[in-house]
Amino acid sequence: MSENKLDRMRKILSKLEDIKNTQESSIDKINHVITDLFQHPDAKLEKVMEDAHQRASDNVDMVREAINEYEERVKKLTPE
Repeated sequence: MSENKLDRMRKILSKLEDIKNTQESSIDKINHVITDLFQHPDAKLEKVMEDAHQRASDNVDMVREAINEYEERVKKLTPE
């Protein structure tokens, strides 16, 4: 395995981590809006935020799975 290919794979892992972190940040922001809506209820916006929260959570799960699988592939290719 060439060192170039491993470096590219590690860069991809880093980008996947960035994606996961961005999604987690989105979830945090959505939670702040949901909390604000307790004081100023808006049924339509609450529904949108709940749906957005679920989708972002699903995205985090998918990306986390992809990271774990890709890390395993990188580890197998990394010389010891």
